[in-house]
Parts: sequence; C-alpha cells; structure tokens
Amino acid sequence: MTIEMDTAEMDTAVAFAADTPPGPAARVCRYEDLIAGRGVAVLLPDMTQAAVFRTFDGRLFGVGNLDPATGAHVISRGLTGSRDGAPTVASPMLKHVYDLATGQCVDGPAGREPYALAVFPVRCDEGVVYIHTAPPIVAGGN
Repeated sequence: MTIEMDTAEMDTAVAFAADTPPGPAARVCRYEDLIAGRGVAVLLPDMTQAAVFRTFDGRLFGVGNLDPATGAHVISRGLTGSRDGAPTVASPMLKHVYDLATGQCVDGPAGREPYALAVFPVRCDEGVVYIHTAPPIVAGGN
C-alpha cells in the first residue's frame, strides 16, 4: 500500500516527542489500517518517500523508503524482525537489516555495513497516524 499525502492533510498541531524539531506533520492513515509487522510507503508533500511500520507490540516507526545499498524505494516492503530486542526491517533487495529506531544498518551480506536509513518521527493521535515532514534525521552512514 502506498499513501500519497495531500497538503490539505498537513497538521502543525500534532504533538511529537520533546526532542523532535518543530515542523509540520502529515496524516498517514488510521492506526487500525496498519498491519502489525508490515510497512506502508508514504509519499510526502516534498516528494520524499518514507516507510511507516507498526510492530507486533504496537509501536510505530518511520524511516526513509530508499534502500541506500541499492537506490531502490523498497524498504516499506521489507521483512520486520528484531536484533537484540531492537525492532528491525530487512531490505527485500540485498537483505541489509536496519534498526527501525535509529536507521543504522545492523547487518548486511558482508556483516555490519556503513549504510543508514533516514528516520522520521511518527506518532498516533486519536487513532490517526502522523509522520513529521521536516527534514529527516540521518544517523551516520550513507
């Protein structure tokens, strides 16, 4: 499922975590529409692609949909799992595994590699999932 944002769906009043920089948020979908363990692709107003995941324990994560190892926008189709208790997604292309909270590559075909996904703050407000649309956070790597 790919969701395209309409600028009419932008909301500047959605509260994110205190450490999230100020900026607009875009409505993604209703929380109940997200399937645990699966991702959805989101096309943001600036044409950036993000992937939003709902984990089996109900947490939400937003990362860039661009696989830095291949240049393909496929992360939303990746396999979710965990490494040392941290939620992860494995790219469907070369199977690089990324931490959903930090974006860091934790495993790849040649072991840990210097790739990273952009991270977008995501939150649920009254049953609606929002993604922060300011420039994403990129933790080290490519």
